[in-house]
Amino acid sequence: MGKGVKAAVIGSVFAVMVGGAGYGAFNIVSALSGDGGGTDGVAEKRTGPPGEDEVKETTAAFFKAWQTGASGKAASYTNNDAAAERLLSAFADDAHITDVKITPGPAKGTTVPYAVKAKVAYDGKSEPLSYRSELKVVRGLTTGRALVDWQASVVHPELRKNDTLVTEQSANPPIEAVGRDGSELTKEKYPSLGPVLDALRDKYGEEAGGTPGIELVVRHEGDGAPDTPLLTLAKGKPGKLTTTISPSAQAAAEKAVKRFAQSSVVAVKPSTGEVLAVANNRTDGFNAAFEGQAAPGSTMKIITAAMLIDNGVTSMNGPAPCPDTAVWQSQTFKNLTDMKPNENATLANSFMRSCNTAFIKLIDEKPLTGASLAKEAEDRFGLGRDDWKTGVVSFDGSVPAVDGPDRAAGAIGQGQVQMSPLNMASVTATAITGTFRQPYLVSPKLDGRKLAQAEGLRPSTAAQLKQMMRLTATQGTAATAMEGLGGDIGAKTGSAEVDGNAKSNSWFTGFRNDIAAAAMTEEGGHGGDAAGPIVAAVLRTGG
Repeated sequence: MGKGVKAAVIGSVFAVMVGGAGYGAFNIVSALSGDGGGTDGVAEKRTGPPGEDEVKETTAAFFKAWQTGASGKAASYTNNDAAAERLLSAFADDAHITDVKITPGPAKGTTVPYAVKAKVAYDGKSEPLSYRSELKVVRGLTTGRALVDWQASVVHPELRKNDTLVTEQSANPPIEAVGRDGSELTKEKYPSLGPVLDALRDKYGEEAGGTPGIELVVRHEGDGAPDTPLLTLAKGKPGKLTTTISPSAQAAAEKAVKRFAQSSVVAVKPSTGEVLAVANNRTDGFNAAFEGQAAPGSTMKIITAAMLIDNGVTSMNGPAPCPDTAVWQSQTFKNLTDMKPNENATLANSFMRSCNTAFIKLIDEKPLTGASLAKEAEDRFGLGRDDWKTGVVSFDGSVPAVDGPDRAAGAIGQGQVQMSPLNMASVTATAITGTFRQPYLVSPKLDGRKLAQAEGLRPSTAAQLKQMMRLTATQGTAATAMEGLGGDIGAKTGSAEVDGNAKSNSWFTGFRNDIAAAAMTEEGGHGGDAAGPIVAAVLRTGG
């Protein structure tokens, strides 16, 4: 081959490397060596799910590179080499994890489980590390190669997108969080308290008087969430932090939320505002009980009923007709399919049956405006002003002043209204006592923070709301869920449609003596079907 011809061939290969987005480096090598097996020396791109041999070969190569600390090489066996290299490099450099040994288990199709054993060594301290995870092998979209489907959880099952691993002196001293009875609260005993305990440590580690240790942690980049400790190399001295949690109520809440996926519950003490229990059954670690933002459905009718009473539109025994349908600015609202219309219904009757049309028909009565519901929520129930200081991050509810179709939807807890279970537990506490007491998890005396204030309800309004909730719990839509509970009880059910979800969210809020609780679950159904049993289980403990 002449010198000019050879240069031309190399030049054409360079052009393929730059412009041939559909082919990887191994295809170019195959073309040069002539062993590609495809047309014109280019390897034929494979399609379909990776076969057993491909899964075995890919994972073996990936594990070998990972074990030896060759982050770039390991990343080349994934379908997102940039993200993989960053996290695998952090595994060695930032987390200080060495002596890695990975043992794969039997593949289940293209999914491969494996066990990781290693050592974490930092500042003269070291501890063994072991855990299990799994990965999936997929077909590369452009190359056709069998590749590891990159997820952060490949490196460690606790990792999510944008998370990383770090070993260092802990940013905050450990805490020994205790309940209102002085007993210790741990993640092991109360699993769903994990994110709450991490948040408490993040905020109060120093105030509680502890000293930091050395830890391997999951760092949640960008979302402001506190680090999640995975392994302690050197123990710090924990500071003692007293919370308002009732261990008996918390245990009941933990058990109750396990009944339904994506469910959350909060219990508060109405006479003080103290949070007695907070539990979530979620896979993402999100404290939806405190931070969730979702339409509360008909539980919102507690606030709407208060607005109607406070503005003189009607009263508990006053008229609130319940027709089949109600039209508001060309939008038609309906009731549950099995609800019989009642043109002679009182507010108490429409409330306990959860009649949507009764509330829609009354929202344009004078002197009500598009701002009336928002004003009631803010002034009387302390919602929507972004000033709650519970001790950890929480959502304060949102009830915007609106006109148009959303004004009617808001009256029945749809439209732009957003609440968390914490908000609705507080609404119930305010409704039955007449006094807004901002919920809190840690006493404000610890850090001198000022709790939110609100006007609260007139005694006559609170008395009517409490009686209507009693009727709902004994004769209305909440009766089945609340059956068997003794003492002074009351409740309100709700279900809320969510765009894009086939099922509606189930909501329920209720009280028993001096404990109020609210729950939400994405399982669907009416409020009494899913969320109701969760609340009833917590109320049964008595706090």
